[in-house]
Amino acid sequence: MTAHQAGTADSSCLFCKMANREAAADIVAENDSALAFRDIDPQAPSHILVIPTAHYADVAELAVNDPRACTDVMELIARIGRSEGAETGFRTVFNTGAGAGQLVFHCHAHVLAGRSFTWPPG
Repeated sequence: MTAHQAGTADSSCLFCKMANREAAADIVAENDSALAFRDIDPQAPSHILVIPTAHYADVAELAVNDPRACTDVMELIARIGRSEGAETGFRTVFNTGAGAGQLVFHCHAHVLAGRSFTWPPG
């Protein structure tokens, strides 16, 4: 990941390219500052990623620097969770940092639905 100013597009970031419609994504919903699209490697029958359209490395950076975008991300999570997980419920996961399993360093939430989940997660 290249150094950048929080909230600005990162030209090397795949999720920034998706948000700017420069890379393909199976978009399912969006609002003023967030975008939701299907994960290319789903871990549940429904696996959707929700991102802020501005670049923030993780949810902690997003929450501190752009509370409005954080709210927009959460609004999309709620909307998608209700529609995709209406029968069985849904799980939302933010991996923050490499040690927690974050692979793409653009804030994103995984919204998983369509199957039962165990606790604790892996």
